[in-house]
Amino acid sequence: MEDTFERSIAALDSVFSFVGRFSRECNLDDSAAFSLTLATEELFTNFVRHNVGGGEHIAICLNLENGCLIIRLTDFDVDPVDITGENPVDVHAPLAQRKVGGLGIHLVKSMFDSLIYDYRDRTMRVTAVKKLEGTHV
Repeated sequence: MEDTFERSIAALDSVFSFVGRFSRECNLDDSAAFSLTLATEELFTNFVRHNVGGGEHIAICLNLENGCLIIRLTDFDVDPVDITGENPVDVHAPLAQRKVGGLGIHLVKSMFDSLIYDYRDRTMRVTAVKKLEGTHV
C-alpha cells in the first residue's frame, strides 16, 4: 500500500489514517500495529523537520512480505541526511547529561530489525524492516 502526504506536521492525521487502514487490512496485532505507527510517525516527522529542500510531498509505502513488516519513506529533491547512522542514545544516562534529539530514531532501531538509508539523485529513502512472529498477523 502506498500513498503520498503533504510535507507538513499537519499531515500526520492522514498518515495515521493510512497506517491504521494498512494495519486493519493486514490484520496486524496490537504490538505490530503500535510498532508500525510509532516508526512511521517518527520517520515522517524527521523527514519534515530535518530534510533540507524537499518537494511538496513525502511518499510512504507499507508492505507485509514474507513475514516482514516493511516501511519505506521516500523524500524528493532533498540534501542527504543519514538519520540511520546517528549515535546510539544512552538511555541510562541522567537526563541532564543527555543531548536533545535522537531518541525517536533510537526507538525505531530498537523495535525494527533493520533501518536502511539510500540516497541517489536528490532522492532519499529510509526503509525499516521488522520480522513478525506468527502471532502478529
